[in-house]
Amino acid sequence: MITATAPLTGTPRSTGRACRHDPPCPPANAVDHAAAHIVASYPEQGWVLRCNGVITFDDRGELLPDGTTVPPSPAPTRHRIATPGNEATHG
Repeated sequence: MITATAPLTGTPRSTGRACRHDPPCPPANAVDHAAAHIVASYPEQGWVLRCNGVITFDDRGELLPDGTTVPPSPAPTRHRIATPGNEATHG
């Protein structure tokens, strides 16, 4: 089942990019490519398709339109806040 989450509206641009959002989404080769709108979602399969052609998986891995794979990135770590009695000791 495909779930459309962001309708493509507007007129095509002459840039050759598939994104029709205004402002346009970052291209697949940009550092912030994961900020592109989701155009199809398959939560039961664990992935979404972004308008720049990037497929993002639930494990944070990615498949770029040129076939390049991006391995899953580690989950953000939680940092302990130093409170009296749990300071790290160096010795």
